[in-house]
Amino acid sequence: MQTQVQKLLAILVLLTVLVGCSRKKDKFLSRNFHAITAEYNTLFNGRQAFEQGRDALIEGYQDNFWAILPIERLDSPDFVPLPGEAIDPSFKIAEEKAVKAIQKHSMEINGTERNPQIDEAFMLLGKARYYDLRFLRALEAFNYILSYYPASDNIAQAKIWKAKTQIRLDNTKLAIASLHKLLEEEDALDRQDFADASAMLAQGYIFENRLDSALVYIEKAAYLTRKNEEKGRYYFIKGQLYDNIGQNQLANANYDKVIDLNRRSPRRYMINAYINKIRNFDYETGDQERLFKLLTDLEENRENRPYLDIIQYQFAEFYRNVGREDSAVAYYNKSIASQGEDKYLTSRDYLSLGDLNFNNSEYLIAGAYYDSTLAFIPENTREYRNISKKRENLSDVILYEGIATRNDSILNLVYMNDADRQAYFESYITALKEQKAKDSIAEANAEAAIANNEFFVANNPNSGPNPPGGSSGFYFYNPVQVAQGKLDFKQRWGSRENADNWRVSSSVGSALASNEIAGEKDLLEEVDNGIYNADNYISKIPSEQPIIDSISTARNFAYYQLGLIYKEKLKEPQLAIQRLEALLAANPEERLVLPAKYNLYQLYEASGDTFNSDKYKFDILQNYGDTRYASIINNPDKALEQDQNSPEVLYNNLYRDFENQEYARVITQANRYIDEYAGDAFVPKFELLKATAIGRSKGYDAYEQALNYVALNYPNQEEGKKAKELLEKALPQLKNNTFVADAEAKKYNLLYTFKTSEKNTLLQKQDSISNYLKQNNFTQLSVSRDVYDEATQFLALHGFKSKVEALYFGERLKEAKLVVIEEDQEPVVISSANYRIIQLHKNLEAYKNLDSQ
Repeated sequence: MQTQVQKLLAILVLLTVLVGCSRKKDKFLSRNFHAITAEYNTLFNGRQAFEQGRDALIEGYQDNFWAILPIERLDSPDFVPLPGEAIDPSFKIAEEKAVKAIQKHSMEINGTERNPQIDEAFMLLGKARYYDLRFLRALEAFNYILSYYPASDNIAQAKIWKAKTQIRLDNTKLAIASLHKLLEEEDALDRQDFADASAMLAQGYIFENRLDSALVYIEKAAYLTRKNEEKGRYYFIKGQLYDNIGQNQLANANYDKVIDLNRRSPRRYMINAYINKIRNFDYETGDQERLFKLLTDLEENRENRPYLDIIQYQFAEFYRNVGREDSAVAYYNKSIASQGEDKYLTSRDYLSLGDLNFNNSEYLIAGAYYDSTLAFIPENTREYRNISKKRENLSDVILYEGIATRNDSILNLVYMNDADRQAYFESYITALKEQKAKDSIAEANAEAAIANNEFFVANNPNSGPNPPGGSSGFYFYNPVQVAQGKLDFKQRWGSRENADNWRVSSSVGSALASNEIAGEKDLLEEVDNGIYNADNYISKIPSEQPIIDSISTARNFAYYQLGLIYKEKLKEPQLAIQRLEALLAANPEERLVLPAKYNLYQLYEASGDTFNSDKYKFDILQNYGDTRYASIINNPDKALEQDQNSPEVLYNNLYRDFENQEYARVITQANRYIDEYAGDAFVPKFELLKATAIGRSKGYDAYEQALNYVALNYPNQEEGKKAKELLEKALPQLKNNTFVADAEAKKYNLLYTFKTSEKNTLLQKQDSISNYLKQNNFTQLSVSRDVYDEATQFLALHGFKSKVEALYFGERLKEAKLVVIEEDQEPVVISSANYRIIQLHKNLEAYKNLDSQ
C-alpha cells in the first residue's frame, strides 16, 4: 500500500513539474527546464552532427597549393541542392535538431524570447544551411539573430557568419563594409572573434584582388587565432600573398613561421612551405649544395611519403635549373610514378617533360607529353588552349618528319646495290636476335624472381631510387612485370594462338591440336624464318620507277613543309635550313625549288650569314627575275599583303570567279596557284576551293575524290579538317541518287539547255525573262543561270507549283519570243528535289529516260 502511495506521489510531482514548465509561462522552472533540455539534448546532438559533417567536409577538401588558398575550405559546386536534399546527411540532422529545439523549446512571451538557448539554435541552423550551400536560407537565420536577439552572446559570430555568407553570394563589398564596422567594436570582440572577422575580411580583399589590404588582416588573423591549424594556414596564405606581389623575402619569412609550427599544424602546410621557399631560390647567388641537402632530407624523411610527388617534382626543377637534364627527367618520372592526388602537379610533370623534349627538338616525344598534359587540365582554361595550339603545330612536324624518315629509309635501300642490301639486313637480323636473347634472359630472371617471391621487392617503389634517366613507370618497360603478366596469362588460359576469338574453346582446341601435330618448336621456327630471313625484306623493296618517283615526291614535299614549319611556327632556323638544304640536294620537282631558295635566302639573311644569303639572292634575281620573289627582294619595303599578285588577293579573285560559276577557270587557276605557291598557307584554301568547283561541275563522285585528297594531304589544316567533316557528315546525306516521285513534289523548275559557248546568249535571255517577270508581276517566280557541267548550262525558272503550270508558262515565253525552241531541245520540267539530284550526280539523261517511260 505504501509503495503504491509513493508511486502516485511521484506521478503527481512529475505532472506538476510538467504543467509548471509550460512554454507559455515565464517562470524560473520553465525557463531552466527548456534551456537545459534544449542545450543538453536537442542542441547537443545537433552540434555533434554538425561537427561531424564539417570535419568530413574539411577532411575531404583538396587544397590547391598552386593558387592562393581560400580562408575557408568549402567547395562551391555548380548545382544547388533542392529542398529536402543535403550535401552531407550530418548537416541535415543538425538542421533538424536546430528546428526541433526552436519548435519545442522556444519561450517567446510578450515579444521576448525567454529561453537563452534559442539564439544558439538559430546559430546552428544558419551554420548547417551554410555548409549545405543554401546560403540564402542561412542568411535568414543569421538575420533573425541580429534582429530579435540584440543582447545575445552570439551577435559577433552572427555578424561574421553573415559576412561569410555575403561573400559566398558575391556581395563582397557589402561583406567588407560590415566586417570593418564590426572590427571598430574591438572592445566587444573576444580574441577568436577578432581573428575570424579579420580572416574573412582578408578573404574579401583577396576576392577583390586588393592583396595589400588582405595582407594587413591575414596578419592579424594569424596572430590572434588560438587554433594552430588556422595559424599555419593563415601564415601560409600570407606567404602566398607576398609571392603574388613579388616580395619573395617576406614570403619566405612567413613560410618559415609555418615550418616552425612543425607538428602543431598539419604537415601539408609545412611541406608546401618548404616547396614555395625552394621555388623562390636564386640559383645565381644561392647555396646550391645547401638546397640539394634540403631536398634530399625532405625526400628521405619517412613522414613525407604522402608528399613525395611534389618533393620529387621540385627535385626535378632543381636539376633542370642546374643544367642536369637527365636527372631532371628521372625525377619528373618519379613524381608521376608516385601517383599523388594532385592532378595539376601531374600536368606540370608532363608539361615539363614535353618542354624539355621540345627544346631538344624531339617533337614526336614532346607531342606525346603534351597529349598527357592536356588530359589533366580543364578544357575551358587559357592554358589548355595554349598547349593545345602548340600541340597542333607539332602534329604537322610529327606527320612530315615521319614521312621524310620513312621515305628516306626506303630510298636509301632502293639505291643500295645487292651486296649492301644483304649486309644491311643481316646486321639488322643480328640485332633482332641479340635483343631476343636479352629479352629471354630478362624473362627467365623475372620468372626466377617470381618463384623466389622476389617480385614484390623488385617492384616496390620504395625499395630504392630509380637510376637517373631510367625508364618510365609504364609496365611495358618493366621486364619483371611483363614476365609476371605472361605467367598469369598462361596459368589462366594456357597456350593460345594469336588470332581472333582466341577465348573460344573450339578455336583453342584447334590451335592446340595444330601445335601437337606440327610441334610448337617447328611453328616458332616457321615464324622466325620470316623475321630472320634477309631475302624476305629485300623482296619488299620497291623497284618500279613510278612507285619510286611517288616516294621521292612525297619525301621532298615533307622536307619543304618541315622547312616552313620550323621557320614560321617553331622558330627553329637551323632546323629549317637543314630541311630546305636537304630538299634542294634531293633534286626536287621544279615547283619547290624557287620557294625553297627564297626561304633559305631569308633564313641566312636573318642569321647574319651574308655569304649564303647573297648566294641565294643572286640565284633568284638571275634565274627567276620575273617572279614575285625577285620583286620582293628588289622591293623589300613593299608589304606582301598589298601585292596584287599575293596569294590572298589571287584567292579572293578566284573565289569571285567561283561565285560567278566559272568553275572551269577556278579549277585551272587553282592548279596553277597550288604549284606556284607550294607550301604557302593559302595552298590548302586553293585546294578546297578547287574541290568544291570540281563537285559543282563534275558531280558527286568527283567531289568525293577531291575532298578525300584535301583531307589526306592537309589533315592538320582547317581546310583538311573541313574536307574530312564534309566526307563524314555531309556527303553520306547526298549519296542517294534515286529520283523523288512527282506526287511528293511541292515546287517545279523549267529548264532550257544551252551550250557553254552560248553563255552570252543565255545571259541576254536571263535579263529579258527577268524583266518580263517584273513587268507582269510574277513575284513567285525567279530565273537563274546554272552550270550543269563543263559543256552545258541551264536557263532555269523556279517557283512553279505544278508541271502543268510550268509547261503553260513555257508556252507564254515562246509566244512572247523570249525563248526559241529547237525541235530537239524541248524544255525540261523537273521538281526542285530532282533538280538538286541531277546537279549533284549529273544524271540528267537518266531523268529524261525515266520521264519518257
